[in-house]
Amino acid sequence: MSYEGTAEPIKVGYLMDFTLPPGFPEELMASFTRTFELVFEEAQQQGLIDRPIEMIYKEVEGLPKGSVKAVIDAYGELVDEGCLVVFGPFITDNCVPMREAIEERFRVPSVSVTGTDDYLGEWTFSFPQGSMTDEPIFMVDLAAKRGLTEIGVLVEQSLIGESYLKNLRSACARKGVRIVAEAAIAQTAQDINAAVQTLYEAKAQAIMHLGFGFGIVFINPALEALDWDPPRFTSTAFQNAWVNPIMWKAFMGWIGVDQYDEGNPVGQAWLDRYAKRYDGSRPEYCVSVVNHDVAATLVRAFSDAHPLSPRGVKEALERVKMMPAASGAPGTRVSLGKWTRRAWMGAGYLVARQLDADGVNSHLVDRFGED
Repeated sequence: MSYEGTAEPIKVGYLMDFTLPPGFPEELMASFTRTFELVFEEAQQQGLIDRPIEMIYKEVEGLPKGSVKAVIDAYGELVDEGCLVVFGPFITDNCVPMREAIEERFRVPSVSVTGTDDYLGEWTFSFPQGSMTDEPIFMVDLAAKRGLTEIGVLVEQSLIGESYLKNLRSACARKGVRIVAEAAIAQTAQDINAAVQTLYEAKAQAIMHLGFGFGIVFINPALEALDWDPPRFTSTAFQNAWVNPIMWKAFMGWIGVDQYDEGNPVGQAWLDRYAKRYDGSRPEYCVSVVNHDVAATLVRAFSDAHPLSPRGVKEALERVKMMPAASGAPGTRVSLGKWTRRAWMGAGYLVARQLDADGVNSHLVDRFGED
């Protein structure tokens, strides 16, 4: 190709702030980046962008198991490689300190899936894969619709857990649901028998777990030891069920907050194209549709960024409006703005699901706002 007909690729960073464990399903791992690759490929074929987009993937161990420093250092490396925007980090405990570093040192926009409003700022956008404020409202609504009025709460000792708990208390007060017991648990998989016993002795009608998710591992065995099988609800920690068989088993029997809805025609059309491109692979879970929405939003921003610079991309992200979303319930949209940094619009961006015993599939059990 001639000199005049070539251009350097647009570089996008992908910062995974936790290391995927051994045994994580290869098909799901591949879908993390394949989604972006296919959306970017389609955009170039359709003439929406005039040059290729290159994704640079980095995986580090941030909190809760690693450190914030590892995440900040990795962000800096992606900036040094010329990335105009970074997808990540994702975990609230890493995102809050990361925002300060982005604003003061890097000034390269970040698009995260964190659920905390404390990440939102001039350079920091979020497709909240859940929300510290919204999820507790949804969880309490799920319990109330099932006639449950007295709940026990297991709270991971972390910024995530504390943020969820503050908003859960408010949601319970508004809905007439009483918290009969609260028990603190670790962020990681540790002995949880005493905490579960506290809820049992308080005669809780249901259990709510608040946290990132690793603290849930031994709850089901503790319940079995008590011969107690109450309804139980968790946040988007539920999405960790796909990490490995241990986590799947831990979330069996729970109703969790999620973002994959098989009734969303945009999402199903996307998975059809994905399957056609990748030999029938059809990852029917939240990450494939969430990442689609992020990638499609980046395409719109790149096509409208003048110049193609970090600030140009940041300002173009603010002009993305009412894009149909693949994730969430039918009708969910993506809209950003100068003072709007949370991408999904509509109550249905969150749904409730349960796992199937096959270790692979899950099913929809509720949508927020539906009676």
